[in-house]
Amino acid sequence: MDRLQKILAAAGYGSRRSCEGIIEQGRVRVNGQQAKLGDSANPANDTITVDGKRIRVEHTHTYVLVYKPKGVIGTAWDDRDRKTVRDLVPLEGHLVPAGRLDADSEGLMLLTDDGDLTHRLTHPRYEHEKEYEVFLVGRPDEASLDRWRRGIELPDFDEHTRDGGRTLPARVEVVEARQAGTWLRVTLREGRKRQIRRVASLLGYPVRQLIRIRIGRVHLGELQPGQWRHITPQELQDLKAQGSNDKSQISKTRHSKSETHTANARNPKSRRGAR
Repeated sequence: MDRLQKILAAAGYGSRRSCEGIIEQGRVRVNGQQAKLGDSANPANDTITVDGKRIRVEHTHTYVLVYKPKGVIGTAWDDRDRKTVRDLVPLEGHLVPAGRLDADSEGLMLLTDDGDLTHRLTHPRYEHEKEYEVFLVGRPDEASLDRWRRGIELPDFDEHTRDGGRTLPARVEVVEARQAGTWLRVTLREGRKRQIRRVASLLGYPVRQLIRIRIGRVHLGELQPGQWRHITPQELQDLKAQGSNDKSQISKTRHSKSETHTANARNPKSRRGAR
């Protein structure tokens, strides 16, 4: 017997946290009876339905890496009919993003129907590293960069998203200084809403471009905006092997040479465009 939210996550309905919401909304029934949060079931013997449709727990999962372009919504669906990252992957199945990336940002996202892995990649206690290339307007001084590295006090994002408080220490490196601004490489072990943009704004250096280039030990590699590919077995093993509070140095795992898929494939170029 397993908790219903774990069963739903394994069936591809999202993270355990989002599956708890599905149960609380009254959309789940077990053997015809409306389920409640805390209920358990056996998917081999019980009939479990979501919105009247019986769920099936598969033993194999799909894992897809996507380069989300700027302007595309980083969710599986959008109530305003805007283009989402899910629209970039023409595969069947209930694939959802394992983590967030706002519409103004671009870069690496993982789509999967593996609820357990989604939970591990998004739950704060696992502190998976995510690495970004960030172009700031202006040239931040060393004192500002040190404040960012040590952690900075953030106000709540809004009255609904109460995620304020001191940020975890971050790795912040200057990559290239240009006349119009500065390219940084920023590595985080947490993912508050629009965190990099909020911190940079508080320091007085607005973000003009933000590209996620790594999740854990998986790199963006040669993917170009709008492209996608299946994850390699080694990359999947690396993601699953990373335990709680993994604070190791940046992995030097070589970029995958797996096939990429796009309508307009391009040769890989530097992520840092002319500014």
